[in-house]
Amino acid sequence: MKKIEILGSGCAKCQQLAEHAEIAAKDLGLDYTIEKVTDIDRIAAYGIMLTPGLAVDGEVKSFGRLLTPEKIRPLLEG
Repeated sequence: MKKIEILGSGCAKCQQLAEHAEIAAKDLGLDYTIEKVTDIDRIAAYGIMLTPGLAVDGEVKSFGRLLTPEKIRPLLEG
């Protein structure tokens, strides 16, 4: 099961990134969970300073940008 984490304050871009990640995961037919991480200490522990961030299985894949589902799909496949 893929663990997808959305790192951010819960702003509109964070919410959109979560939606896009869910679309990408469903398109790939993955078994997944999505967690929205809003705790600033947990976000900082990932070493990112710009949100929204996307982590897959504990590894940061993107931060500071709103990715489309098309851009997220390859990040979930690896």
